[in-house]
Amino acid sequence: MMRLTLQLALVLLGSSVTPVAGGGCGNNILVRKEWRTLSTTQKAAYINAVKCLQSKPGQTQHLYPGVRSRFDDYVGTHINITDLYHFSGPFHPWHRQMVAAYESDLRSLCGYTGTQPYWDWTLDADSEIAWVNSPVFDPVTGFGGNGPYVNTTLMDGTNLGPEKVPGKTGGGCVPDGPFANVTVSMGTGKITTYNPHCLKRDFSPFLVSWTLNSSLVNWVLQAPDFANFDIRSQGDGISVWDMSYHGGGHAGVGGDTGDIGNPYSSPGDPLFYLHHANMDRLWDQWQRLDWPNRKDDIAGPDVQFAYPWDFFGPIPYNNVTLNYKMDFIELLGNQPGKRYVKIKQVMDITKDLCYTYA
Repeated sequence: MMRLTLQLALVLLGSSVTPVAGGGCGNNILVRKEWRTLSTTQKAAYINAVKCLQSKPGQTQHLYPGVRSRFDDYVGTHINITDLYHFSGPFHPWHRQMVAAYESDLRSLCGYTGTQPYWDWTLDADSEIAWVNSPVFDPVTGFGGNGPYVNTTLMDGTNLGPEKVPGKTGGGCVPDGPFANVTVSMGTGKITTYNPHCLKRDFSPFLVSWTLNSSLVNWVLQAPDFANFDIRSQGDGISVWDMSYHGGGHAGVGGDTGDIGNPYSSPGDPLFYLHHANMDRLWDQWQRLDWPNRKDDIAGPDVQFAYPWDFFGPIPYNNVTLNYKMDFIELLGNQPGKRYVKIKQVMDITKDLCYTYA
């Protein structure tokens, strides 16, 4: 790692160890844990690995000009595919693979020996006091907190377009924590050119109180099949008032102007990966409530906003199957065979991707 040639080799080879296609895990199963259960040392190791990834050379600047680091590769790719893999059938499996690749890069490129933590936001959603005091927002052992208040009432170009997030309390640059002085390279929005800015957050404890609580999560877990689980977790409308825990986790932290609240550039905030790891945990939990019938249960359209959403009227589509090929462009590497991952290759996290949840 001390020599440039070796560093570049590791960058190029890093994606080759990305868990894809169930190469056989044996006893090498990583155990992902909830953030607050980690020791202070483990929390610091994870945050240091994220900052390390933010310093590693990017691989996709020829596709996304704003890329300045390996961390940015994920932001640029997500911006590029948002309109394909949100409110569509591949949403859950695509993000499962994305987070697994990110975890793999933290370990292979940055020497991280831990796993990708998740954030169980139901433990923090009961009150505004509980929310702002969540361990994930701790300025010393967490990711820093809210930005100062910015009045967005008349502001154009906020995260949800003309609609504002109710109960927003921040909006400015995160003033504390390990990412207070980090430059976010792209976004907010569908922007892959270089647009350096501070990391922003815009908490809405009001929104999280009804989108991230345990009652809503239990309702999602009661879905009889994947089609219903997917709708219940993604949300059944495009208004903030139709959000479920996916949108609630993003908009509850990101509000009108925060990076994680933008549908396109949300991975610019490192909390994105704790949020989506928790969503992945809940999908896995739902699967294992009836594993024989749910291990291969997948559904939904291959086109955004098509049936069963139909927000803008009927749209031609096909139902996704286990053989549907999810597109990662060059996120997993530019070698032949790296671009696409079939849904069936990520359905069992313990055999396909070699991790589980505690």
